[in-house]
Amino acid sequence: MGMGKSGIIARKVAGTLASTGTPAFFVHPAEAMHGDLGMLSKGDVALVISISGETPELIKVLPVVADIGATILAICTERNSTIGDMADLLLLAEVRGEASPIGLIPTASTVVCMAMGDALAIALMKKRGVDGKDILSRHPGGNIGRRLFITVGEVMHSGKKIPLVGEGDGIRSVLTEMSEKKLGITTVVNEPGELSGVITDGDLRRAMEAEDDVSELVASDIMTRRPKTVSADATCAHALGLMEKHQITVLLIVEGKKVVGIIHIHDILGKDNIWE
Repeated sequence: MGMGKSGIIARKVAGTLASTGTPAFFVHPAEAMHGDLGMLSKGDVALVISISGETPELIKVLPVVADIGATILAICTERNSTIGDMADLLLLAEVRGEASPIGLIPTASTVVCMAMGDALAIALMKKRGVDGKDILSRHPGGNIGRRLFITVGEVMHSGKKIPLVGEGDGIRSVLTEMSEKKLGITTVVNEPGELSGVITDGDLRRAMEAEDDVSELVASDIMTRRPKTVSADATCAHALGLMEKHQITVLLIVEGKKVVGIIHIHDILGKDNIWE
């Protein structure tokens, strides 16, 4: 709940909560007094956003919200305020001042309140154990939905983009290949070109910690055998599930015993704003 700029933030936070596994919806404080309080039930949590903590419409409706049996959680920038006192829980979003020249237009305060709402959503997401596959299932439309149904073969790195070294290649060759391909991993193949294993950043670190001199080591000495693989016709949702199950960020795409592609978690979720 919120009025004005705070209402816009409240709508956004409700949307973020819902899309990350916590059912939520926006209730307009003024409309609540004319029937929309029927949306609330005993045991609900009413998240109330008020920059000043003195929003009249909220002050009027909150006693009724409390009578219904909902817990009132307030986000305010003022520690001592009417709404802060009325709330069961107060999240203080203090700011030193607004960005506007006259210091009255909500600017810095709205950013902080929105960040607080997003932090709540992510904390609840972690508490509920919501994973990337759950998120994708709530986004059947748009870019995320499209990525849910396409196959890994449509987005994988293939050909010369696949990081690849031979079993007998030295550490310098391994480092060069990993640096050039920028996937944090390289495949290792035998003489017939069949997959033998992979070398990750972690494998390199462990080798350097265990050995005083790594200059004599070759790829087969430090590689991880039997890496996780998937076929090119597997869906991105399936690949994402495997990554999360095994806590890895890269999968190899194989045909028979040969690597035909490699896919990073960013290829599925996107590198920028992955949830929109």
